Amino acid sequence: MRIKRIDHLGIAVADLAAAKRLYEDVLGLKLTHEEVVQDQGVRTLFYPIGEVKLELLESITPDGAIAKYLEKRGPGIQHLAIEVEDIDEAIAELKSKGVKMIDEHPRRGVENTRIAFVHPKDTHGVLLELVELPRRM
Repeated sequence: MRIKRIDHLGIAVADLAAAKRLYEDVLGLKLTHEEVVQDQGVRTLFYPIGEVKLELLESITPDGAIAKYLEKRGPGIQHLAIEVEDIDEAIAELKSKGVKMIDEHPRRGVENTRIAFVHPKDTHGVLLELVELPRRM
């Protein structure tokens, strides 16, 4: 498995509008992408800081993963995303080493990425997201 870099940090927020004001008006960050991912039940905002992005996540459903996270832990860093060269290869390698995957097959992420989550029980409590960027022609 080839890990290329940290792609982003996912931050769960209860109020995306308030968080947007903080990151833009107070911190001066520039929003580069906004997307609703229906199948994950989230609305996301992306703010680059150097090579790494901050992803703000707000639940659009009361029973979604972010809503459950907020209910259990409150707002804060929800996951760490690392870019991998080949997500299928990465999943296969992790599984062959006995690592438990939440996603055994990649799914669609924001901006047409392919993503898969590693179970936090096997990553010392960190929800780890594998991200494969779209291939450029």
